[in-house]
Amino acid sequence: MKIVNLNPDDAIGASSWFVDLEDHRLLMDAGIHPRREGRDSLPLFDLVKGEDVDAIAISHCHHDHVGSLPVALRYFPKAHVLMTELSYFLVERVLHNSVNVMKRQREELGIKEYPLFSHGEVDEIAPLFQGFKYNREIDWAAFHKARAGFLSPGLEFFDAGHALGSAGLMVRGRKETLFFTGDVCFHDQTLLKSARFEDVQADVLIMETTRGNREVPPGFSRTSEIDRLAQSIQRALKRGGSVLIPSFALGRTQEILALLALLMAEKKIPRQPVFIGGLGRVFTEIYDLQSHRTHRQYPNLQLNEALNLQVLEQKQSLEMKLGGGKIFVITAGMMSENTAAYNLAIRMLEEERHSIFFVGYTDPSTPGGRLRAAKQGETFMFSGTAGMLTKTCEVDHFDLTAHANREDLLDFVGKVDPRVVILGHGEPDARNWFEEQIKARHPRIKVIQPKPGEAMQV
Repeated sequence: MKIVNLNPDDAIGASSWFVDLEDHRLLMDAGIHPRREGRDSLPLFDLVKGEDVDAIAISHCHHDHVGSLPVALRYFPKAHVLMTELSYFLVERVLHNSVNVMKRQREELGIKEYPLFSHGEVDEIAPLFQGFKYNREIDWAAFHKARAGFLSPGLEFFDAGHALGSAGLMVRGRKETLFFTGDVCFHDQTLLKSARFEDVQADVLIMETTRGNREVPPGFSRTSEIDRLAQSIQRALKRGGSVLIPSFALGRTQEILALLALLMAEKKIPRQPVFIGGLGRVFTEIYDLQSHRTHRQYPNLQLNEALNLQVLEQKQSLEMKLGGGKIFVITAGMMSENTAAYNLAIRMLEEERHSIFFVGYTDPSTPGGRLRAAKQGETFMFSGTAGMLTKTCEVDHFDLTAHANREDLLDFVGKVDPRVVILGHGEPDARNWFEEQIKARHPRIKVIQPKPGEAMQV
């Protein structure tokens, strides 16, 4: 089995793995790097451009896993594209949104390489997409190989519990098996239930390591964190301030909306309108429409019915009056420049009545990351455009992660019992923690931390 790490960075970067198994070739994920621009953000497809790829399998529809799919299909035009049926309902909307964002960045930032693909190209490749139910083994050989009678390896999607449609990928050859976790969550979220990776065993395990550098504090519980968030929202509203929860449009937004709906129903926070972004509204409708297909809690909770959702236009984020206690659950989670969350933060962070609550990861180099890192009362560089601002409002972080905690992933390694573990999708210190712990617990397991572009024979 040959595996090539196509992530262009030695960190989370752009997820993409090339697998050559028994004369069949599979690309797992085709992401885009969230902190790079132009073609520099793409996976290292050139390293395998001469390969006859049979299929591309997508673990889920976050940009760092699917954002370069149209580009990948230029390299591998004969490949069919496999994903879960829930991802099938999302993928075109995600890619069309990427085109819109890249067009805006070309105008605002002068990135001439953008857009990397067009709306027309997304429409042209859409017939190649195939959606499958979880726990159904499928053949992924190229059409000409299937007609010639080649025995194809099998592929099966396992519910990863991370976001709608997320999956771990099991690849079964005649002699060897490979399991790719994608992004996985081993605890229940507000809506989505935990991953269903029971009885997964494989010779080779490719594993995410996102939270390897984060220890769960003693006594921590998700319930207590939710109570703390409810009390913080209540406190901000009572002083007449507004609450901004910057959030990724797919997954995090719907989890937070469900949490707010439950808190309002329990009268822990007042029932009132919740302002969201347009893309967040689109994905929320899909969450509602596909609730019957989803392994989730509160299957009858329809977010559009339970909440008075108001779509916030870009102009409103610049002009709306912020007094009177409003709640905003707005894209982007890291407060990228010229987004609604960014505009609101500029207006809120120098007034002590307001609150900004983070509920997910923020890269230190982004405006959101710099805001979180600044001390209360400190004047800091928020962004090149906004300049220096003073952190006066209440800012807090609530650990409501959609990624597995590191001890749970470490336990999973023991259950899978692979002969090789390949560590990816994490910062160097996160991967190092896993390598050290796996070697200590399971000294017979070989652990590999592949460098960008590294090919491995395993």
